Amino acid sequence: MSDLPRLTAAEAAARLGVKPESLYAYVSRGLLSRERDASGSSFDPLEVEAFARRRRRTPSAPPGTPQAGTPLMVLDTALAHIDDDELHYRERSATALAREQTFEAVVQWLWGIQSLRPPEPEDLAVARRTMSALGPAPSLDRLTVAVTALAATDPLRHDPAAGQLVRVGARLLTGLPAALLPAGDARGTIAETLWRALATTDRAAGVRLVDAALILVIDHDLAVSTLAARVAASARASGYAVVSAALGAFDSPLHGTASRAAVRLLQEVIGGEAAAVAIGRAVRDGGRGIPGFGQQLYTRGDMRARVLLEQLRGAPGGDAVMTAVDLVSREVGRRADLQPNLDLALAAITLWAGMPDDAGAVMFAVGRIAGWISHAIDEYDQRPMRLRPRGRYVGPAPE
Repeated sequence: MSDLPRLTAAEAAARLGVKPESLYAYVSRGLLSRERDASGSSFDPLEVEAFARRRRRTPSAPPGTPQAGTPLMVLDTALAHIDDDELHYRERSATALAREQTFEAVVQWLWGIQSLRPPEPEDLAVARRTMSALGPAPSLDRLTVAVTALAATDPLRHDPAAGQLVRVGARLLTGLPAALLPAGDARGTIAETLWRALATTDRAAGVRLVDAALILVIDHDLAVSTLAARVAASARASGYAVVSAALGAFDSPLHGTASRAAVRLLQEVIGGEAAAVAIGRAVRDGGRGIPGFGQQLYTRGDMRARVLLEQLRGAPGGDAVMTAVDLVSREVGRRADLQPNLDLALAAITLWAGMPDDAGAVMFAVGRIAGWISHAIDEYDQRPMRLRPRGRYVGPAPE
């Protein structure tokens, strides 16, 4: 038996989404290898990941059969699109925006406004008081309750005017990061404020990296959280309710909080663990694939990760983190044919800056609020309640 962490038959079958009989059929056909000892069969986690990727490329079901991850519907969007493996916001390259603009400038352009007002002292007091009631809770939980607190203190929250969405979005974008600061001066850009709230080290390139990350996460096709935002907006929910609905879908290990597992993976490699061992353990223990790798919307890898990792590679103090990124990336690329995604880049920034392990999720959520509000603005122009699907009963017949 190998010393590398391995998957049991049950874990391998669960990862592939098949029954154990199908798993062993793959073995008998030579599509997967296994090792056997007194405790039973075991499987190489990276071989299982590579096989899962090949199955996604060549589904065995007839054409038109819904597959895992297949959209329930196709919605028109005028915000983000991917052309030739490059993400664009409307007509502008997200790469260029991340390298040349501030987050505020991009939001103002998207929303058609002149500026984002700084948070009001009363808003900060309400948000901080609510956050402090949670005690030492994760930062994403603190943001979530602060959204509700700000909604409860807004007398115009139910005003149906579309312009209120922009006002609410601005209140959240400037107020939530500032509220993460325990006290004191909340002036500065959103990236500066988040850096001061999350980072424990003094890095000259830190604010610029956070700014780039915020820009690159604004929107990305119709992620589940974005769909949740649009569904809420379809029912003419307030801007606060739109963001709350989106956060409910966002706070999940397959979406908004995925960078936490990537942080743990990189930490093990930085600590001296062999990349193959750390990857195998992450796959075995997580059960959701290789943390920080794979993005089906791109053929040559997630451009958001590429942009952020390029900037981090040139930042002072990033050698240890980037060495770990390179070791893991080479091993995964060689054995599973997967490229780094946004979650790995957010994890690398988190470790480089000495941030808590959920900081990637916080940066992701704050940046994505701009996208959720943008989609809500668009949905307000559509027919109300158009996103209410019909159910088709498939349960047992009545007795």
